[in-house]
Amino acid sequence: MNDNAGLPQRAQVQFDCKGRATGKMRNDLDVMMSQPFEEGPFVMATDEGSFHGGDASAPPPLALFVAGLTGCIMTQIRAFAKRLKVSIDDLNVETRVIWDWEAKGKVYETGPHSFEIDIFIESSDPLKKQLELVAAAQKGCFLEQTLSQKNTIKHRLKTSDGWVEA
Repeated sequence: MNDNAGLPQRAQVQFDCKGRATGKMRNDLDVMMSQPFEEGPFVMATDEGSFHGGDASAPPPLALFVAGLTGCIMTQIRAFAKRLKVSIDDLNVETRVIWDWEAKGKVYETGPHSFEIDIFIESSDPLKKQLELVAAAQKGCFLEQTLSQKNTIKHRLKTSDGWVEA
């Protein structure tokens, strides 16, 4: 059984997001997967509460981040359970992400403190098979793999003369 039938052996997976500022602190976002095939667009929004002057009309970006991390590992556990023949009668995941926050004059700086993911699997399969499943899911979770290594994030600012590295 080849569960990757029709897919190349290697590929890049690309998501693109176009965001528009539409309220005091609200952002409307159109997200789309563009590689290796097209999916979407997925329409989402973020907002902030009164701390940042928003209306709390949508989840804050950090809530979507933690939800994405939780959903990613859950999806991989369920998808890989079928491929690895591990039965799952029930699955629950509880994720805690903690950031350090420090005031710096009129602004603040942040940094990651910890990422903790508690996985609750009800399965009739032995613990060894469940642990193999979780290990495979960790390796297949795009967000977890992104967070587990140093990344370079490039920013550009559009000017009347073109793009400037920010």
